[in-house]
Amino acid sequence: MDHLLYGRSNVLLVAGGLLSLFVVYQIVTAIHNAFFGPLSKYPGPLIRRFTIIPHALQIAQGEQHRDLERLHTRYGPVIRFGPNHVAFAGNHKTWKEIYGFRKGGVVPKDPMFYGTTVNGVHSIATTMDATNHARQRKIFSNAFSDRALKAQEPLIKTWSVKLAEKLHERAASGEKTDMLKYYNCTTFDIMGDLTFGESLNMLENSEYSHWVKTIFDGVKSASILRSLKFLGPIPAYLVDDVLFRTDMVRERMMEHFSFTAERVDKRLARKTDKPDIWSLLEDKDEEHGGLSLNEHHSNGNVFMIAGTETTATALSGTTYYLLQNPDIMAKLTAEVRSVATSAEDLRLEDLAKMKYLQAVLQEGLRMYPPASIDLPRQVPHGGISIDGNFIPAGTKIGIAQYASYRMPEHFKDANEFHPERWLGDPKYANDNLDSVEPFSVGPRNCLGKNLAWHEMRILLATVLLEFDLTLLPECNDWVDVQKVYTLWDKNPLWCTLTKAQR
Repeated sequence: MDHLLYGRSNVLLVAGGLLSLFVVYQIVTAIHNAFFGPLSKYPGPLIRRFTIIPHALQIAQGEQHRDLERLHTRYGPVIRFGPNHVAFAGNHKTWKEIYGFRKGGVVPKDPMFYGTTVNGVHSIATTMDATNHARQRKIFSNAFSDRALKAQEPLIKTWSVKLAEKLHERAASGEKTDMLKYYNCTTFDIMGDLTFGESLNMLENSEYSHWVKTIFDGVKSASILRSLKFLGPIPAYLVDDVLFRTDMVRERMMEHFSFTAERVDKRLARKTDKPDIWSLLEDKDEEHGGLSLNEHHSNGNVFMIAGTETTATALSGTTYYLLQNPDIMAKLTAEVRSVATSAEDLRLEDLAKMKYLQAVLQEGLRMYPPASIDLPRQVPHGGISIDGNFIPAGTKIGIAQYASYRMPEHFKDANEFHPERWLGDPKYANDNLDSVEPFSVGPRNCLGKNLAWHEMRILLATVLLEFDLTLLPECNDWVDVQKVYTLWDKNPLWCTLTKAQR
């Protein structure tokens, strides 16, 4: 009996000793990494040299964008916000070095951020494999080319005219109108037409569909759950391999995905002359490098998120800032009303030449970028240099747009809405305009960039051409109170509309 107790005591002693050594090792490693490692020269709060938990909490609370803005304002354009995390307030060179082409290949996406897919097959937006991404991008390039956009102009105009009709009904009723909802309904119907060959009837119903509501709820939930993954490999495993595999979560994810997949299948089975996305793809079958059916589903799913909410966000933010700046609103309204008398008369080609409209939209994207947080990359083996700063392998890096675009070092009156900075006004001669990249840069920049620009121009021009708007007092701090859960968590943008008096 004594022998057994003695043996058990030895085991416990050895286990305790090993645990103590492990704890000491972790403490020494953390101290070395904090004060003597390659990232020790980059400024940031002392606590964040040791733990990523403060940042994870900011993500969970929807305050990541403001947290990084505060850190950049205090510590400068390069900050360390975690033991292995560095953020840049990027100039154009920084953008290219993080997200663009580099000798040896692009900097890979951070696998923790992009995670897994519902059907196990990656889309053009989620794949981390450069070869697969290049193949898919080549296939889709025809569908988003200038030629395609020219062919799609009648479809886009149909929806801009429909928006004007529905807003005239609201103006006639005298009731307040949520412009955010109407922008979202329009962009979802446009992308539904381009992706499914039919709309979602959201603009007709003037209401979010159940499916779209699940998108917004799902993105917010996923963002909060992502914050848990920062706490270590065990929480990350629990989120990715346990929680996301539970029946309840899988059911909600599949509900959204199945909605898309069924409509993509229906569209692929139907021949059409309509210049939608699928009719304009590079004509290859799967055996010769074309898209598989699962890739059709995955990409349809992405298009219905990336090509909708982001455009509506930009339009809503720009409309808000116009309503907060009456002189700018008046100047832009005069420009729009000088080229057309009704929504039917607006032409994409003419709108693209309107300098003040373009400047207003550019300033709106600077002040209120749809992608407000960073899209993280993970430094590959051997490390890289970013704008003269060496970053070791394994470090998570990125540019947080909201924080970067409000840096006083980059922009005069950085927190104010001034479209003139984009028009050569000498007052803003030192502004770092090429640091504004709302669609990113490099091989993974937004494929639908030109489509988004056309939609933003014609939808904003339609609203200003047809209506005079007034922002209701409860929305005066509309941007200031918003949180971010990957996407902006927006409240209604309440306005009153009256028919334009010409």
